[in-house]
Amino acid sequence: AGGSIHIYGSLRGRAIAGCTGNGKARIFCRKFEAELIAIDGLYKTADDLGGKFSGQPVQVNLDGDSIILKTLD
Repeated sequence: AGGSIHIYGSLRGRAIAGCTGNGKARIFCRKFEAELIAIDGLYKTADDLGGKFSGQPVQVNLDGDSIILKTLD
């Protein structure tokens, strides 16, 4: 997607946001089970993420050149 992605269920597979150069894009989901996430060309795979956020409601955004995951309350 060129902008943000909102998933009102489980995020499985791949989610690529901000692919048109939008570093302010975000990914939101109710249940995080992603294989790969990417924002503005920066990406992380499931191996990089570990299991800390698995099954949690999550928001993904960029902070400079880092992908930040936060649990949603």
